[in-house]
Amino acid sequence: MAVLRTFICVAATAVLIQLSMAANYTVGGPNGGWDTATDLRTWATSQKFLVGDNLIFQYPSSHDVTEVSKPDYDSCQTSNKIQSYTDGNTVIPLSSPGKRYFICGAPGHCTVGMKVGIDTLASTSPAPASPSKPPQASLAAPTPQASSKTPPPASPAPETSSPSPEESPKSAPTVSPASPSSSPLGSPPPSPDVPTADSPSTSPPPSGLSQPPQPSSAAKVFFKTIMAMGFSFGIMMLLAF
Repeated sequence: MAVLRTFICVAATAVLIQLSMAANYTVGGPNGGWDTATDLRTWATSQKFLVGDNLIFQYPSSHDVTEVSKPDYDSCQTSNKIQSYTDGNTVIPLSSPGKRYFICGAPGHCTVGMKVGIDTLASTSPAPASPSKPPQASLAAPTPQASSKTPPPASPAPETSSPSPEESPKSAPTVSPASPSSSPLGSPPPSPDVPTADSPSTSPPPSGLSQPPQPSSAAKVFFKTIMAMGFSFGIMMLLAF
């Protein structure tokens, strides 16, 4: 209903505008008239007639206005006339585009030049195009809905950035245990060199004593003690981190 009302209002406005812009042309004026002395052909070619304009024929009773076809206009024949007027002040509206032909039906008047051809052009007013614009405006209204859909995809973006801090703490503890673990494992290799001090035990083989095994067992106990201390130290480092 709203579209129909808009269309009716626009059409009525177009009609009013067209009526207000309509021009009235006095045939042969302003320096002549509907008579045998006026060059009506030159007058007609100097005017621009549009749909909605009016032709005004002013003439005495000795003349008339007869509308005829193009062949009858050329031959000045009134036998097949379209319309004839004799009121002396004839107003003919130009309601449609195209050519119309008028002659004077009095004998001999048409042959001496009392005739005129009117070429009516279509109105140049943009009124017909305006009714189609209101529906386009109504269809363009839903476009803001498309823009409202675009913001939601932007909201998940912060979610992807938040996991990054969670991953950083995980990587920190994994790297820290590797450093202490390497220290206790690396310390045992130099410790076996300690038994090298027992090398003198191998020097007195002539004595034939069975004492060499005792220092080797002490070295083993010492090595195990160092290993236990290194292992406990590694565990303490892990617990500290």
